[in-house]
Amino acid sequence: MIGDTAVIIPAANEADRIAATVKAAAALPGVDLVVVVDDGSRDQTGRVARAAGARVVRHSRNRGKAAAMETGAEAVRLLDEDATPRHLLFLDADLGETAAAAAPLIEPVRAGQADMTIAVFATRVKLGGHGLVVRLSREGIRRAVGLELAQPLNGQRCLTRAAFEAARPLAHGFGVETALTIDLVRKGYRVTEVEVDMAHRATGTDWRAQLHRAVQLRDVARALAIRDPLVTQNLHKLRTNR
Repeated sequence: MIGDTAVIIPAANEADRIAATVKAAAALPGVDLVVVVDDGSRDQTGRVARAAGARVVRHSRNRGKAAAMETGAEAVRLLDEDATPRHLLFLDADLGETAAAAAPLIEPVRAGQADMTIAVFATRVKLGGHGLVVRLSREGIRRAVGLELAQPLNGQRCLTRAAFEAARPLAHGFGVETALTIDLVRKGYRVTEVEVDMAHRATGTDWRAQLHRAVQLRDVARALAIRDPLVTQNLHKLRTNR
């Protein structure tokens, strides 16, 4: 199959898993380019990714997921030059070998049946954010565009280049997935969920994990507040109904 898809992997301090993720992603049908955006890592993420076969772009400091996604997409655009733009498959760095199961995300986009696909993990592994952030995102998307999603925060997504460009500039930080969905649906792009047999590293419960969830909550609430003036009221209801 002729390559028509580029994989973009935002990565920060993922040296222990990035090689497996890159190799699995590179083997996907139709993928002829894997770009890892080393988002200010303090370990050897970039070096390990390059050794595994990825093209690596590095941020000198951590700029967050949305910025890494934009940097990766720009790198692909420059490599495409005057060729037909590749589809963009975004994968998280900690998927490891399970990234090999991402092919179903590409297929509806390649076939022209969807402009963006969103992964639903078949194993139903609890994604980062636990209940509160997921409920906030899910309810915000439902209210804004009437779309019901099982895993609205899932970062494994395949988009056409046109859809990605229509969503720019991306929302800040961990609000990117929620905002991306709302903005594309409002502009008439077709968004659908696809079940895949993939999994993240297990979510922790230590103070770092709790801080991560707090940042997620802030970023999702900020993204929704821009798109839905009543999000503050929704957030209060979700907190009191836990």
